Amino acid sequence: MKFFKVAATAVILATSAAHVSAQSALSEILSNGVLKVGTTGDWNPMTMRDVATNSYEGYDIDVMTALASDLGVEVEFVPTDWKTLVAGVTSGQYHITGSASVSPARAKAAGYSNSYFALVTVPLTLTKNADRFTSWDALNVKGVSVAATLGTTQEAQVKQYFPNATHRIVEAPARDFQEVLSGRADASITSNIEAATLVAQYDNLMIVPVDGGRSPTPVAMLLPQADQVWINYVNTWIGLKQEQGLFAELGDKWGLNAN
Repeated sequence: MKFFKVAATAVILATSAAHVSAQSALSEILSNGVLKVGTTGDWNPMTMRDVATNSYEGYDIDVMTALASDLGVEVEFVPTDWKTLVAGVTSGQYHITGSASVSPARAKAAGYSNSYFALVTVPLTLTKNADRFTSWDALNVKGVSVAATLGTTQEAQVKQYFPNATHRIVEAPARDFQEVLSGRADASITSNIEAATLVAQYDNLMIVPVDGGRSPTPVAMLLPQADQVWINYVNTWIGLKQEQGLFAELGDKWGLNAN
């Protein structure tokens, strides 16, 4: 009798394991031939959407195209925004996201891949404010307004860094730096990666010459939290591509390594 109980338990466990495997996003991707990637299209140079053609380009886009190629499937970029980025993963709208800052809040609901680069937060202002803002403390003053985008890690940081300033939290498709360009905010905060791209794009924007960036943060892909099969595959792929130099190559292409 004991033998049959053990055998029955083994069958149940094997069946359960097979069921979990069958439910993995990896199985769905390979079966349907499509990798669905959630991307915001508003983080230069990571993901940029051309409204006219509804196409995307950027570091994330190249990374996900390479991942789909190695999976032997097509890639489909699914539009999302920062405030719903996690919800899109947890609800199954897409299998994975492009780069996202690692945060405890996001990790409560979604899984993360291994990280493949890190960023820091820096403030932006207009060049005409060069003498007015020369440090972090100069922005933390009553009467100064600092912008951030809803759903980003900078939304929490702007309140943490500048408790004495006014906070302008804008919702996508509006962006924090646009508040600065329009004069509705004195400054905004963003990643050093986006900041370097923006000051190259807009002559009247500058990075405030602070003594250093804040909140060093690893960046990774968001995936379904319970799908260890899919997470393991992606982590294995990331490790392989790091060894082969893909991330360094794309970092050079999109200017990440210079920041």
